[in-house]
Amino acid sequence: MKYKYYIYLLMGFYWLSNHAFAQQDTVKTLTLEEIKIQNFRLQNPVTSLPSTHGLMVVGGRKSEVISLSGLATNLAEKTGRSLFAKIPSAFIYDMDGTGNQINVSVRGLDGHRSWEFNVRQNGVMINTDIYGYPASHYSMPMEAVERIELIRGTAALQYGQQFGGMLNYVLKKPDPIKKFSLENISSVGSFGLLSNYTSVGGTIGKFSYFGYYQKRNSNGYRDGGKSESDAQHAEISYQINDRLKAKAELSRSIFLYRIPGPLTDAQFKEDPTQATRSRNYYSPEIWVPVLTLEGRLAANTSFSLVGSGIFGQRSSVTFDALANVPDTINSATSEYAPRNVDIDNYHTRTFEARILHGYTLGSVKNDLSISVRYFNNSFDRRQRGKGTTGTDYDLSVVGDFPRDINLKSQSIAASLENQFHLNDRFSISPGLRIENGSSAMSGTISYVEAEQVPQEIEYDFVTLGINANYQFSPSNRLYAGISQANRPVLFQDIIPGNPLTIINPNLTHSFGYNSEIGWELSPKESMHLNATLFYTFIGKRIGSILVEQDDNTLIQKSNIGDSGTAGVELLWDWEFLKKDRFALSFYTSSSWMRARYLNGFVAGSEGNEEIEGNHVEAVPEWISRNGLTASYGSLQLALQHQFVSESFSDALNTKSPPPSGAVGLVPSYHIWDLQGIYTYENLTLRASFQNIFDNSYFTKRPQMYPGPGIWSSDGRSLVISLGFRI
Repeated sequence: MKYKYYIYLLMGFYWLSNHAFAQQDTVKTLTLEEIKIQNFRLQNPVTSLPSTHGLMVVGGRKSEVISLSGLATNLAEKTGRSLFAKIPSAFIYDMDGTGNQINVSVRGLDGHRSWEFNVRQNGVMINTDIYGYPASHYSMPMEAVERIELIRGTAALQYGQQFGGMLNYVLKKPDPIKKFSLENISSVGSFGLLSNYTSVGGTIGKFSYFGYYQKRNSNGYRDGGKSESDAQHAEISYQINDRLKAKAELSRSIFLYRIPGPLTDAQFKEDPTQATRSRNYYSPEIWVPVLTLEGRLAANTSFSLVGSGIFGQRSSVTFDALANVPDTINSATSEYAPRNVDIDNYHTRTFEARILHGYTLGSVKNDLSISVRYFNNSFDRRQRGKGTTGTDYDLSVVGDFPRDINLKSQSIAASLENQFHLNDRFSISPGLRIENGSSAMSGTISYVEAEQVPQEIEYDFVTLGINANYQFSPSNRLYAGISQANRPVLFQDIIPGNPLTIINPNLTHSFGYNSEIGWELSPKESMHLNATLFYTFIGKRIGSILVEQDDNTLIQKSNIGDSGTAGVELLWDWEFLKKDRFALSFYTSSSWMRARYLNGFVAGSEGNEEIEGNHVEAVPEWISRNGLTASYGSLQLALQHQFVSESFSDALNTKSPPPSGAVGLVPSYHIWDLQGIYTYENLTLRASFQNIFDNSYFTKRPQMYPGPGIWSSDGRSLVISLGFRI
């Protein structure tokens, strides 16, 4: 295989750094990971990562760490606008029912199941299939998460090709002192919410263990929008010696969501809680096994070997139609129409090896990060099966699936990045990523000739990046970087959706770059500022155009054009009043984004229409979250206001929605939340009063799942949680 030479190249580079400068290994010193202690007087501060983290170089990038331990937020329902409150440009939208999934993006990217990120749990990738369908269907409970780490798009070289960067959910750790500890968090709330989370953990000699079980039920804000979910996790680790540690993990998440269906604009205005569907269901069940071996090869060389998998399925049974098409009983048959059944099965295996080596070249200190990732996947997709006429969650089908196809993918990727500390203040980090792989589609599509179904996609990427950091003082730095990124052609891009859609053999990957320059400082321990300018270019975006074939007008997925998003992000966190036991703080987390198509054409009602200068869909120009937090002793109250400006739902920038509500403007909205947390010894009480003024709003008109139209976000609600530890 031609990519074996890439591995030899990286191994040679590592050998050179480890032997040509081998005198470093004879020094009897231990290099400790850098720790930043800052803003300790601020309430729930967002901090940044050190220059090396998790065997990776992150100096010169914008990074953010959210600690959940003292956060006044609704953990049971994973309220995104609270979790990511201090992350400017973070856009969150609702799709799978409250609390089931987090859909987040930054800098004008698509928030669909966070698929613009390389999503990780404890540093292990949990994207379902990076080539077939990169969404993250696995979803852990927020009660189990200790912190959330976010590294923006210029980190793509070390994590993958995603434009968004890396999003890592770090779970709580076993108690290092106790042999047994227990935590329980129970939540009740509006719309029939009942949630219970229980975890145990501890350390016995060289062994440590941690596990949790969570169960949550909710009737939902909208009629019939019921959710049932549960999640489990178990891990055990063994400290083999002072240089080597082994760990095994197994995680699972599942939920069943009864989908209330999209609304038209008229229906939303009449009653945003109403449902247009009562027989639609969606359910993903995902297992994530992980084996890890990590340790030190020398005082200044650390490594990790991680084998992981994503196994499970995503299933749905739906009456699939526009919002203004009712799902009613046929008077002739006295039955409903048959529903569509779709079933995806995932068999993803990933192996990732990383080395972080510190060495000195002359008088220059260096951090060398090398990684190799092998990915192998078999993705089965069965769609448009003729389901039952019933009303329950039933995946039974009559006959064969019209679309019964398989995508086999594999790739190997290697990254190398070296952080040069040119002096005590200035560092620069050039990097390279090489990725080589392929996908092969096979199977049957009833309305496509058999010889047209087999499709192969090659993935051959070489991406470059460079970042720089200038540290004026421990609490004052300037950072800048630029890194290439790409979005590969996905499974769904090459599958004709219906007989009027044809496969495009010339479809190519989207390719572009992320760039940023920012200033982060804490002029005093009660204030933190971070201001960033960024620009994201995405070339050869994928969309739909009209083509003529045999005197018929057909739809074809194609590279429709280029887009550019320029923006400003600002976080200002200020504790402006501090007394003996009382404190007041204010924050603003705001962004301005100008996302435009630089050129291109897409299918319209009058043929292919030019979109140059149009707004990129689902990118609001302004996102601003502002909050006031008051604390007295162990009590903390937080009032937050979120404003999101209007956005378009399609590349044509349709303003007036059709009767179906499938496209059109997404109006701006204001949301107020009041949340509190109180701790007393081992007890923690949280209360969340969300959408105080009961505003009716929606965040997006999706063009794919769960269906085109309006999906109402939750109205006013109250959630109370009580937790204890022993």
